[in-house]
Amino acid sequence: MITRRTVLAALGASGVAAVGVAATLNGGNAPFGDALRSVLGVLGPVPTVKRAVVQVDRVRSKYRGREIDLLTLVPPGVPTRGLPMAVLLHGLHGSARYAAVANLPEALVSAVDRKAVPAFGFVAIDGGDNYWHENHPGDDPMGALLEEVPGWLAERGFGPVFGCAGVSMGGFGALLYGRRRWERHEKTTAIAAVSPGLITTWPEMNKRDAFRSAEQWASLDPLRNLDKLGDAPIGVWIGDHDKFIEGTRRFIAAAKPAVASVLPGGHDDAFWRKITGDVVRFLGKRVPVSAG
Repeated sequence: MITRRTVLAALGASGVAAVGVAATLNGGNAPFGDALRSVLGVLGPVPTVKRAVVQVDRVRSKYRGREIDLLTLVPPGVPTRGLPMAVLLHGLHGSARYAAVANLPEALVSAVDRKAVPAFGFVAIDGGDNYWHENHPGDDPMGALLEEVPGWLAERGFGPVFGCAGVSMGGFGALLYGRRRWERHEKTTAIAAVSPGLITTWPEMNKRDAFRSAEQWASLDPLRNLDKLGDAPIGVWIGDHDKFIEGTRRFIAAAKPAVASVLPGGHDDAFWRKITGDVVRFLGKRVPVSAG
């Protein structure tokens, strides 16, 4: 289904401006197309907007015990054979299709097009609502990330996973992913945690029904396991009015991540739009040379 949001995204900034002026000229009388053509005659042709190439496949996950979506998001016009990939983890009640928040695809396309970073892509899967761990026996999203995603990528010709990014619950998951890779002696070169769901009390975390007990949560919570996170550079971005600001400030103070960005904003799309370019650059500058 084509929506207004889809059309505006396809048109880009210049196209949106043209549509706005055309609508004004239309005045409810002349056909919209005539007005748009009149505007384009003044403004010139609308530049072609480069858009990320997105593919969604339905795959059977042994670790999740179900079929899930596997999404890949790559810049246009770059060879995908061996392309380095970063795992992208969605937040609570999210899915692979909505893992790329705000303007992340546009930020990736722009950075690669300007050669600000080497080409790389993102891969996302449906992870459920259990903070990216096996809360319910037989449903292990972390196992799917570690054991199945590399094979799915290889089948499609992509390169290896070099890093991970996540938002909210996905930020918690990204830190846990880095830990698990470290425990498996697998090299990770960048972990990006955006507005990470670092909650400081069990009663508050328990509301999410994502852990069987306070003990299980404590064993996995990045705040309580700083010595187990591994050596991958970590970047953290959060708004100063985010609901997770207390736990994230504690994490920044104790873990001393490579990037610690606390900016005005909340836990919302408006804030994420401010920082997606920084996240892309953080990841892109850490693409392994051998993979790039």
